[in-house]
Amino acid sequence: MCGIVGLFLKKPELRPELGTLTARMLDVMTERGPDSAGFAIYNAEPPGKRKLTLRIEADDADLVMRLDEALAVKVGDVVDIVRRDDHVVIRYPAEATGAVGNVMSALALGAVVVADGEAMELYKGVGLPRDVTTRFGLAGMAGTHAIGHTRMATESAVTIAGAHPFSTGPDQCLVHNGSLSNHNALRRKLRSEGIRFSTENDSEVAAGYLSWRMSQGARLDEALDAALGDLDGFYTFVVGTRTGFAVLRDPIACKPAVMVETDDYVAFGSEYRALVDLPGVEHGRVFEPAPQTVYYWEHAA
Repeated sequence: MCGIVGLFLKKPELRPELGTLTARMLDVMTERGPDSAGFAIYNAEPPGKRKLTLRIEADDADLVMRLDEALAVKVGDVVDIVRRDDHVVIRYPAEATGAVGNVMSALALGAVVVADGEAMELYKGVGLPRDVTTRFGLAGMAGTHAIGHTRMATESAVTIAGAHPFSTGPDQCLVHNGSLSNHNALRRKLRSEGIRFSTENDSEVAAGYLSWRMSQGARLDEALDAALGDLDGFYTFVVGTRTGFAVLRDPIACKPAVMVETDDYVAFGSEYRALVDLPGVEHGRVFEPAPQTVYYWEHAA
């Protein structure tokens, strides 16, 4: 099954409420995916700043302290580190990207990079959606848009690595409800193009495909158009980039999906009940996204 939610805010005044609204939507989708959950939240850094999201895998109580000390030596006090449960967000000047990478390699950290870019933070974990979002403090996060996923692992083990969203490029992530039939062949092709994967999940292949297309110069909507010809299977994708938010369903569109658009926001849910508590939803245009049609919204860069 799995459940997807997404929220793209048009009205800046709603940005402080993004996390609260997204957490509420994810909680409603619990029955569609009770074994793990995750979310990406977009809140752009000031110009010239970047951030990394790490997931700590080793039982190392001093990891964050050692990382902080090493970065202070190599980069200076301009680096900011925030820990949220077993995830860490590092904010740093863009010109220090190489130095930050060298520090993490030198320390041989028991952690993996789950996201990087100028705006996106990404968190995921095993457990009920409410428990996962509470652990990471989603309700207290602000931003411009967010994407969330609840998972029922029908084809693989229940692991944090297998939870969505998947990110294979800066500020780009994807959540998926469905199944791809040609993901193994596509994974081999994308690996030859330099795209790296950390799981066997078909959703990660879809994310990698979009990253590959966009690395060749395609806009997000153009990459999704191309996906209709290159990805076989049944799927609903919700995708985020630094400034954009998109939805795509396969030509059959057998997976459930509903959207609402108001003057203040655009929202997506696998079921309408995920949307009913949004402010002003009763005044919005509620619709089911059509098959093989790209829906795309974007903020000014």
